[in-house]
Amino acid sequence: MTDPSMPDPDRLVTLGVDTHLDTHVAAVLDERGVLLDSMTLPTTPAGYQALLDWAAEFGTIDRVGVEGTGCYGAGLARWLRGAGLVVLEVDRPDRRARRQHGKSDPLDAEAAARAVQSGRATGLPKGGTGAVEAIRALRIARNSAMDARSRVTNQLHALRVTAPDALRDELRALSLSGLLRRASGFRLPAVIEEPYAATRMALRSLARRHQALSAEIAALDGHLRRLVSAAAPRLVARPGIGVHSAGQFLVTAGDNPARLRSDAAFGMLTGTSPVPASSGKTVRHRLNRAGDRQANCSLHMVVLSRMGHDERTKAYVRRRTSEGKTTKEIMRCLKRYVAREVYGLLLQSPGLTS
Repeated sequence: MTDPSMPDPDRLVTLGVDTHLDTHVAAVLDERGVLLDSMTLPTTPAGYQALLDWAAEFGTIDRVGVEGTGCYGAGLARWLRGAGLVVLEVDRPDRRARRQHGKSDPLDAEAAARAVQSGRATGLPKGGTGAVEAIRALRIARNSAMDARSRVTNQLHALRVTAPDALRDELRALSLSGLLRRASGFRLPAVIEEPYAATRMALRSLARRHQALSAEIAALDGHLRRLVSAAAPRLVARPGIGVHSAGQFLVTAGDNPARLRSDAAFGMLTGTSPVPASSGKTVRHRLNRAGDRQANCSLHMVVLSRMGHDERTKAYVRRRTSEGKTTKEIMRCLKRYVAREVYGLLLQSPGLTS
């Protein structure tokens, strides 16, 4: 006789999790979609284990739908996959659904579980445990340093324009590199009391900050070059695809690019798949402005490089131009072609998983 106090091992249950910074809220549904219970757990390994222990009281965990696997839910998704569970990425409920059903954390967790059961949530989250996660972290630091250096450069030029006449005449003809060398070596009085000395001090501070940021960027570039070349050597070897473009494609696809079921899925993810916009007798497609815009920008740069230096691409441009296509239309076609090529190379990369 079956003990009613023990979970039924033959009953499959589905988990849904609404994620936040310090706590997550989980809901569990049975095979018929009946809500069994909900709980709140801390965002710690102990909390994740408590979630599994709690869910196991209702039966065998089938699948888990997690909101925000690229943000607040990243740690939980990694932990659950490490425990051997199937984790699916769930989009946030749209505004119409929230107006109809209300908004609360338990309701969002229940909606995540129902999205899994209904088949609306089918996407696998990024792996987040391999070389690509290291590349992503370093790229964040590099992009931040690049932005900061650009601001410092603009501030240097602005200070030179508004500097006192004697100082402006001294610096007027210098290039950026010359300005950095001159300003970083300025000697200053012990006490700053008038605009000339204050401007020299400000220029020296900005110049030394620019040099420090340049050194930081160079160090990050060295680590990124090694990681990207090891993760996807064939991708880096393709014409027009440098280390930074390849790094962006790797981050977009994740450590497990096979989670994207086809090159069409990768094209949609990068915003290069045309969107149908037909109605009645009018059959047309419009530009896709969704997807990962940084990946789309990298594809754009690859196409520009190939249009200027790759003979096959030049021949393609000439042929399509003779057919009446505009440059923008040709570039859209080329971006879709490059996205298809990149996807195939990502699947063949030795540093990535399936």
